Amino acid sequence: MNKELILSAQEEKIRIALLLDGRLIELHTQTLANKFSVGDVYVGKVKKLATNLNASFVDIGHPKNGFLHYQDLGPHLLSFSKYYSLVRSKKINSPKLSNFTKEEEIPKDGKIETILNPGDNIIVQVSKEPISTKGPRLTSEISLAGRFLILLPFSKKISVSQKIKEISEKKRLIRLLKQVTPQGFGVIVRTVAEGKEVEEIRGDLENLLSRWAVLHKTLEKAPIPSRVLSEMDRASSIIRDTFTDQFTKIVCDDPHLTLELKNYINGIAPGKEKIVSLHDNPIVPIFEEHSIERQIKQSFGTTVNIPGSKGAYLVIEHTEALHVIDVNSGNISNKIKADQAENSLRVNLQSATEIARQLRLRDMGGIIVVDFIDMASPEARKELFDHLTEAMKDDPAKHKILPPSKFGLIQITRQRVRPETDLNTKEKNPSLIDLVEAPITLLSKFESEIRVILNENPKSKIYLHLHPFVAGYLKSGFPSPRLRWFFKHKKWIHIIPRDAYSYLEYNFLDHKSQPLIKKD
Repeated sequence: MNKELILSAQEEKIRIALLLDGRLIELHTQTLANKFSVGDVYVGKVKKLATNLNASFVDIGHPKNGFLHYQDLGPHLLSFSKYYSLVRSKKINSPKLSNFTKEEEIPKDGKIETILNPGDNIIVQVSKEPISTKGPRLTSEISLAGRFLILLPFSKKISVSQKIKEISEKKRLIRLLKQVTPQGFGVIVRTVAEGKEVEEIRGDLENLLSRWAVLHKTLEKAPIPSRVLSEMDRASSIIRDTFTDQFTKIVCDDPHLTLELKNYINGIAPGKEKIVSLHDNPIVPIFEEHSIERQIKQSFGTTVNIPGSKGAYLVIEHTEALHVIDVNSGNISNKIKADQAENSLRVNLQSATEIARQLRLRDMGGIIVVDFIDMASPEARKELFDHLTEAMKDDPAKHKILPPSKFGLIQITRQRVRPETDLNTKEKNPSLIDLVEAPITLLSKFESEIRVILNENPKSKIYLHLHPFVAGYLKSGFPSPRLRWFFKHKKWIHIIPRDAYSYLEYNFLDHKSQPLIKKD
């Protein structure tokens, strides 16, 4: 099982694609101007209390106030508040907590008005990014995530991920962390720490403690509201959370970001930085070269074909309250003459694999209801449930799957911390749009622009980027349109099919991907 990470850096954003055996399973867009990412720590001001919700609204600088529920205050809120006050007054000059006297923990079932008041300053962390008209979801239970550990200031617990099943390994990790964790801090051991050596875990802990020291120093003079600690960028956080020996390739088209990734990987897995490489082909964009644009268009529509099913497909609909996925066998029943029950199970199992991928790819959250093909056999329904559970086991988002109902419905709840990835893969039909040139006139436009290019840049290589259908037409037949251009102008035009282009979109570019024709 090979994992590949492909990064495309553009002016205002970075597009990140995670591939598993060549198939797209995650797609992220990191906007460089985004100031409210999950994991960022802020000093904010309580604006008002919503006692009916047992929550408060906190100003952290976003146009919409952040939402902080009582259950997200964390047991050590009073200790954080005291620490912040002492740091601001310069009565604490060190980030160490060994001599800090903690306050009592707040009750689990208390009332927000007994803990907070409007105007209070408070340290909070973004737990869910702003979505649509809602502000960010906040927590004041601050935690700092590393590769192997999660650092918990003011806590004393040391716990191990439930995904580590071996009892002896759990005991080893707990024994190790008790020896190296400084007083005043607790830790959660992440799944990837299983089997790791003392030096690796200690190095991760030291890195987290240095981040806590940065937070401490920033708190001294930070204006209110303001960000006091940034989560690492999306690319590095994906590597941190998913990097394993299964990663075979990380490719980026930006030299500076490539160097940063190499340095980061060298820090967490020395020797593995060799898998990071620079995409230096200016002719073919990185997402085109790895067939990602094509997979995006195939995967984000309302209707999604199920690979290997020979005709079955999913219909994915979004409502205000939930997501609905319908499994359709298509005309598969006419193609495969097999037992109906066996056929239904086969299609359902293939659909479950694709559904697990779609949930992760689109980052769908909330309630998802899947209408599978009806199956009468309890054994078949159990096999489907077990298969879907296995297919979703590597999904990093918290989720819960309920067994199939007698109507064939499976309900899934899945946590979402960022806006859902919802791409419109449909293109306008040129024949139904007013004032659009007929496609046949493209040939005369190409001919005219080629003449202009040859007059201005006779020695330049010419690359024509355009939709795959039009590219296919230009290369088909004998003599093909491209071959006729060669006979006429004694110049070979390189045709570059672009999955990302719409039907009539095209560009003449040189060998450095610079435009040869200026467009209005």
